[in-house]
Amino acid sequence: MIRTRPTEQGVQAPPQNLTRRVLTSKQTRLGLIMLVTMILFAIIGPFLTPHSPTAVIAKPYASPGDGLLLGADSLGRDIVSRILSGGINLTWMGIAATAGGVILGTAIGLVAAFAGGIVDTLLMRVVDVLLTFPTIIMAILFISMVGPSRWILVVLVAIGLTPGMARVMRGAARPVMRREHVMWARTIGLSSRHILMREVLPSVTSPLMVEIGLRLMWSVVGLASLSFLGFGVQPPDADWGLMVSENKDGLAIQPLAVLIPAACVALFTIGGNLFAEGAARVIGRTEGARS
Repeated sequence: MIRTRPTEQGVQAPPQNLTRRVLTSKQTRLGLIMLVTMILFAIIGPFLTPHSPTAVIAKPYASPGDGLLLGADSLGRDIVSRILSGGINLTWMGIAATAGGVILGTAIGLVAAFAGGIVDTLLMRVVDVLLTFPTIIMAILFISMVGPSRWILVVLVAIGLTPGMARVMRGAARPVMRREHVMWARTIGLSSRHILMREVLPSVTSPLMVEIGLRLMWSVVGLASLSFLGFGVQPPDADWGLMVSENKDGLAIQPLAVLIPAACVALFTIGGNLFAEGAARVIGRTEGARS
């Protein structure tokens, strides 16, 4: 007797159709444009600097003029050069931390939903413990003990993103485990890896898309905050969060040294928030129309 695979009628739109609907939303497109623009700005910026971002070429807090488009910062370094150079570390570290947190959190959430029982209970108790530790405080404690390191920051922020991600993906995957196509795959003895990757994961792409945007936003804010507090990127390297911290005392004299890097961080995070919120609205309307 030939056993045929059950279909998923009336359960969820195909991923390619859902992606197309998400990208047709004006809010989602605006958020995506802002994200891509800021990422390209951060990547290309270091190649466009008119001066070395660490070179002292003017008086502290010099006003715009004399070859300095936006003036100088607290040490007399060119603000334009430091802004152009200040996004690359925040960008790659934010993307890497987001990728690590999303992958690890998704894996934990899917395994917990798939295994159930004692495995689910143990994993969620570990997640609950991690949720009690604020990411910023945990990062400050570790950096204080081992010293500043960019990769350590990436790992710490990724760990901080993991518990929330695991909770969301577990909640999204549990109803999927009761669907016919997943039960059919378990009945015929397909491997757990095959079931999770081919049967379950495609069915939870909706919350996954939303969470990626949110986690990227939180990663950027967290890393910029750590640099502002002195536990992230270290001087004399340029970083948007560090620039705000270095020049905050001269805000009344040279506000551009603070406002422009702060605006860059804001645009980055607003873009991620618009994308995530827009995607959530489209997905919510799609799910509501199918229910």
